[in-house]
Amino acid sequence: MRYVLTAINSSNEVAVLDIDGADEASVRDAACARGYAVLVVKRAGLIGVPAREPKFPTTLFSIELLALLEAGLNIVEALQTLAEKESRPRQRQVLDGVLSSLFRGQPLSRAFEEFPRAFSPLYVATLRSSERTGDVKQALSRYIAYQEEFERVRKKLLAVLIYPAILMVVGLLVLGFLMLYVVPRFARVYEDAAFDLPLFSALLLTVGQWIEHHGIATFVVLAAAAAGAAYTLSRRRVRGVLLERLYRNASLGARLRVYQLGRFYRTVAMLLKAGIPALKAFQMVSDLLPSNMREQLAAALASLNDGKPMSVALSSAGLTTPVAQRMLAVGERGGNMGEMMDRIARFCDEETARFVDTFARVFEPVLMALLGLAVGAIVVLMYMPIFELAGSIR
Repeated sequence: MRYVLTAINSSNEVAVLDIDGADEASVRDAACARGYAVLVVKRAGLIGVPAREPKFPTTLFSIELLALLEAGLNIVEALQTLAEKESRPRQRQVLDGVLSSLFRGQPLSRAFEEFPRAFSPLYVATLRSSERTGDVKQALSRYIAYQEEFERVRKKLLAVLIYPAILMVVGLLVLGFLMLYVVPRFARVYEDAAFDLPLFSALLLTVGQWIEHHGIATFVVLAAAAAGAAYTLSRRRVRGVLLERLYRNASLGARLRVYQLGRFYRTVAMLLKAGIPALKAFQMVSDLLPSNMREQLAAALASLNDGKPMSVALSSAGLTTPVAQRMLAVGERGGNMGEMMDRIARFCDEETARFVDTFARVFEPVLMALLGLAVGAIVVLMYMPIFELAGSIR
């Protein structure tokens, strides 16, 4: 495994080293043996640049920790067991850090809070709630259920959309093969034809001749366009602008809003069940919402601070649906807002899943028809001169 090290040599100059090693500690020792003072060690990617730090598997860690606690181990013994079995240096470093904080007398939530890249504020808040009741297992069970429900909805949406995505990729590959390989060769056949080509066939074959003579340039332009599009979409500001435009669409914007409301209500429900105050819970979930809905949440928080009921505050800020508004009112009367918000989230998720399923059922045949027409049009335009020649001979 390759690592990129930033170090200082004997002349007090900063140097970048590329070293192979089994783990971070071994490459650090190798650099020190060569007289370098190591500053930073990063794992190298496929092209020699630092790779992204792997994400800590919080859900899997919580499931394993809960299993050990239910088996009778205390929290320190369970964490030590997980750290001993962990073979990945980054993950083991996190667990060792948590154990070190616990040995220094830090509370459990504070120990996890020292590693924000591994444990989100929601996770820390869930554990902090267990410190008041002393039931860590219940807090972990609550977080695992929250993540599993979230993953269930996400996987269901991906399963519905994966076939249209594959169909689109295959269709684009077929079109690319025709335009970059087949059409240029047909253009070469018709280049010395003694008859006039149909207009659209001539245009298509002209494009084919240009591609044949400028193949490398065409590939470079297409690759640059794809890379530029990927880079543009990776920018948070660009995605925000696109989302704002989608939200302005009357039909699609309403569906996206229902999806975001489902995430919002599920997260708030988990925090309320953990004993987090409503105002604090709303503040913690603000980052989960798009920018336009954060402004609505801020308005709802202002209404709550003024003493208005939660159903009224969320409704006036536009963060409810007709069904959600009525269910919130019922939850306020019964005093079970956490459970009621969880039901609202499930209702929103089911509505989103039905819309995505219906959209996929309509979009798939339309996409197949468009791709078929495109491929068929190219094939017909390539063979049309042959058809006309055969007709004139007859």
